[in-house]
Amino acid sequence: TMKMPAEEIIIEGDLEKRSDSFLQFWKKKTCVLTKDSLNIYADVKRSKVKELKLQSIKKVDCVERTDKFMYFTIVTKDDKEIDFRYSVEQACWHAEITLALISYQNREAVQDFKTRQDESASPGQERRMARAP
Repeated sequence: TMKMPAEEIIIEGDLEKRSDSFLQFWKKKTCVLTKDSLNIYADVKRSKVKELKLQSIKKVDCVERTDKFMYFTIVTKDDKEIDFRYSVEQACWHAEITLALISYQNREAVQDFKTRQDESASPGQERRMARAP
């Protein structure tokens, strides 16, 4: 099993994930959120993992609270919706995932900006074209 360095972990614990099947029952999953992904383990032995990369997530949506549970939906960039819930006594999963997502997107934007700056710093064909009458 892949062991994650401790400093990478933002939050870990149990989330219940709604199954994709027709019956849509809730299944308890051990989950670990890092700065780059939400790792969803099939069982406590953490043998099989589904890695949901933050780069593939569009948003955290539909947060709803009942007496017992907090429900939220992760919407991926290809518009797949994954429903989760956790008991209200637990740490704020949906907020943590949202924050991790924002910070990931910020890092990506900064990287993107730097790349564009580097490109505009090198005098390429396109810049000479722009100055032509």
